[in-house]
Amino acid sequence: MVTVLDTVLNEPRLRHPEKAHRPDQEVLRKPEWIRVKAPVSRGYQETREIVKTNKLVTVCEEAGCPNIGECWEKKHATFMIMGEICTRACAFCNVATGIPTALDAEEPENVAKAVRQMGLTHVVITSVDRDDLADGGAQHFADVIHAIRRVTPETTIEILTPDFLRKEGALEIVVAARPDVFNHNLETVPSNYLTVRPGARYFHSIRLLQRVKELDPSIFTKSGIMVGLGEERNEVLQLMDDLRSAEVDFMTIGQYLQPTKKHHPVKSFVTPEEFKSYATVGKAKGFLLVASSPLTRSSHHAGDDFAKLRAAREEQLKRISASA
Repeated sequence: MVTVLDTVLNEPRLRHPEKAHRPDQEVLRKPEWIRVKAPVSRGYQETREIVKTNKLVTVCEEAGCPNIGECWEKKHATFMIMGEICTRACAFCNVATGIPTALDAEEPENVAKAVRQMGLTHVVITSVDRDDLADGGAQHFADVIHAIRRVTPETTIEILTPDFLRKEGALEIVVAARPDVFNHNLETVPSNYLTVRPGARYFHSIRLLQRVKELDPSIFTKSGIMVGLGEERNEVLQLMDDLRSAEVDFMTIGQYLQPTKKHHPVKSFVTPEEFKSYATVGKAKGFLLVASSPLTRSSHHAGDDFAKLRAAREEQLKRISASA
């Protein structure tokens, strides 16, 4: 596993140490269907102030999400815990890579306070990779979940976690905190891992999602990928089968957008029609829900999707009961 702890000891805040040596790539021109408006609304500014006041980090900002204007206008934000420096250097990601700072003991309460101030009925919590921590940050995830439950007990909680690679017992800590949705993204098809996600292991991620269901079948599981990274359609369909073999409930598929010329290039812009086709196939394969569009991201419309997930599970249980 490649981590910056091995390669960046003298550059604790270097933005992209392993991405920086990549030659500049010609950035493909975005088609009309991928364009979004700049964030300027009053709601956006209010959300920005809440995040800043509570000294929080959001993946919306750090990853340069194209939906930030839409989501923040509605006071929806995805909180990124455990700092803004990641211990890995995935070729697609715009989050800073380097040696992380110590965990903020006040962060769980600050996140819970922001959830209350924003009036969130559903919240998404993600994090950077923390390979430097003995448990990969599992206990910190649990602390954030518990803090939100204390402050706004009616809020449903979705987490988007790292893979906790080689962190024995870490997953069990997070699952025991009982989030409503456990999301872990595969990001891309296995043939791309060496160049796109070199610090991760495809089948470890599949097994992680499967293990969540074994530990607590009531938790919804979720995973997502980006397309446009050079994958073949049949690879995406096989990945769907792998996720279903792990009993994953919900899959998201979105267009990869190259953050800078130093990052992995966009190989193609997938058409809206092809995204619709993936959604149709995914539903046929047994997912309770598939969100597939050029601008789909892991936490985009997460609250609405959670309501759809619950409804889909209830309908599934009714069908099973009727056929028994």
